[in-house]
Amino acid sequence: MAKRLLEEWRNIIWFDNENDYYDVNLKVARRNILEKYNNFKFYKWSLENLEDLKKVFEENKIDKVCNLAAQAGVTYSYKNPYTYIQSNIVGFHNLIDIAKNNSVKNFVYASTWSVYWNNKKDPAEVEDKCESPLSIYGASKKTNELIAHSYSSMYWIQTIWLRFFNVVWSRGRPDSALFIFTKNILEWKTIEIRNHGKMRRNNTYVWDIVDGIIKSLDFVSNEKYNIFNLWNENKVELMYFVEQIEKSLWIESKKEFVDMLPWEPAVTSVDSSETRKILWWRTTKEIEDVIEEFVDWYKEYKW
Repeated sequence: MAKRLLEEWRNIIWFDNENDYYDVNLKVARRNILEKYNNFKFYKWSLENLEDLKKVFEENKIDKVCNLAAQAGVTYSYKNPYTYIQSNIVGFHNLIDIAKNNSVKNFVYASTWSVYWNNKKDPAEVEDKCESPLSIYGASKKTNELIAHSYSSMYWIQTIWLRFFNVVWSRGRPDSALFIFTKNILEWKTIEIRNHGKMRRNNTYVWDIVDGIIKSLDFVSNEKYNIFNLWNENKVELMYFVEQIEKSLWIESKKEFVDMLPWEPAVTSVDSSETRKILWWRTTKEIEDVIEEFVDWYKEYKW
């Protein structure tokens, strides 16, 4: 997203603590791409530190905010809930409150499909209440949505909530299934197949997500807040997903079929029709091409 905005000659203030939740070298490699642009400025601080955040707003004229910062990962939230409270709730509130105080025109932020967990409706829609997330991660993101609703209502700051699902791309997170499966297969390690392969997932290409984010940043609405699902509605069978990775690697994986974790849904289903209609948004690439692109990048990055 930052790369595309920089290429459009927009000024980007990048705020990131680059923590060690996963390989910091991968984060630095991404940042190195952006630092080639003159209209890019980087601050290595945390959103939880209010004084650092205030300094950034004092030093820069900021008219739009896109908050993609968060402690990510559903499974990790069961082991380390405190980090989610600090980063996803305290950090989020610091940022939206400062944005309000500095007359930011548009506040766009990443929510998650995890708020839909335990929702029995098929497909899930943005109007659903989503009152029963099954993870601390999902609960922290739902809290963000409630805080944003309050700020929109009290201060008329336009907030846009983007519910992502399973964003896939080269340079992706090492805790994603695509990254883990590819790594383990190339290292001749066994991969775990949850729910004995009986799972289906939506997978959304990163450049489609970027398009939705930027359209949201430029979106002018009479509403105080908007919620958009940014998901590819084509559900992919888990075994087909694995087969496509094997095809791209020319290697058959060693598999261990295991039970599903208690907080995992077997099938995800969501409606993105409102996003398509209001933002003129569409998906452009399906999972077969995305996997091939990722595998090509992974080989180059590691070797």
